[in-house]
Amino acid sequence: MNKSAKVILLSQVQLPFAKIGSWTTLYKNYLDNDHKIDYIVCPKPGKLFEGVKYSFVTSSFWHTIQRKFFKKKNLEYFEALDKIIAPNEKYIIQIVDNYGMVKPLKKYLLSKGIDKQCYIQFFYHGYPPYNYQDSQQNFYQIIDEIILLTHDSYVEYKKQINTLPNYFSILPNGIDTEKFKKVSSLEKVKLKDQLGLGNKKVFIWCSQDRPKKGLHLILDAWKRVNASHKEIVLLVIGSNPRKEIDGVMFLGRLPNDELSKYYQASDCYLFPTLCQEGFGLSLVEALHCGNYCIASALGGVPEVLQYGKLGKLIENPHFVEIWENAIIEFIEHPLEFDFIPENLYTIDAWNLGMNEIIEKAKSRLA
Repeated sequence: MNKSAKVILLSQVQLPFAKIGSWTTLYKNYLDNDHKIDYIVCPKPGKLFEGVKYSFVTSSFWHTIQRKFFKKKNLEYFEALDKIIAPNEKYIIQIVDNYGMVKPLKKYLLSKGIDKQCYIQFFYHGYPPYNYQDSQQNFYQIIDEIILLTHDSYVEYKKQINTLPNYFSILPNGIDTEKFKKVSSLEKVKLKDQLGLGNKKVFIWCSQDRPKKGLHLILDAWKRVNASHKEIVLLVIGSNPRKEIDGVMFLGRLPNDELSKYYQASDCYLFPTLCQEGFGLSLVEALHCGNYCIASALGGVPEVLQYGKLGKLIENPHFVEIWENAIIEFIEHPLEFDFIPENLYTIDAWNLGMNEIIEKAKSRLA
């Protein structure tokens, strides 16, 4: 196998990334461990990863002029690439969710005469295929491999896109199972006491506060359920301030390091997404913390929950009464689900999967 190919990660954000983000968190763990990334091209971060070389992206007024008036995009990235690229080397170039980078990158590689020496990997964290006018020529014919979160997403690509890249891979998201893990019954009771939850059944919703995340459905259902069931409480994490509702604790935005104790103190996780979710990382965090999960059957969620083996799927999630009935069912007659395997959707599995994907790409370049 040819080991000479170098791996370059093109990132539109600083790495390490100071804020919370799913793919940036995954790359942070990966780059802190046994990784195969040689270079990172990104804006200069506050601190650097060890064991990897950087080429920093610096944007100037001239770049703004080029972008605005001459439609020349991402020139600052290609100037940073110029400091890395050698004419006789082979490169695997990784791009994460940045569609606008692909076509300019191909033009750059052609201008350097090295396009045949480069293998473009596109990591996609959505679910439905990216599709716009001329996308099959300007995107799918340019990239060499697309890496998806679920096999079901690949099935949608086959249905909707006529011209596909030569290679696909599936790399599910992974979580830190040293942090997000189930605690003993005694520890759970202690956590509930510490958080002021007493002996109530605890439901939890955790997401960004956008309409497509479905919090409004849960709050409407909760008002109906709470009228006759007072032994329950709903924790809402990530929401903007709202009018007080009986039986609901609005906790606002919490640091990622604090989330695990709330999952561990909870009994049921509610995931009422109304969009074609790529994966649902918080869903997996809640599962590993021992939560009974009720989730919309949209996007990649059914595959993540193994089509109902690991949680209750809501086939028609836009109807409030269905969520009301599911919550009552959990209170009165909860279903039994399989325990999530300890090694399923873990950071370690993600790291191994990434290394395998890179090694396969190196062998193809050879």
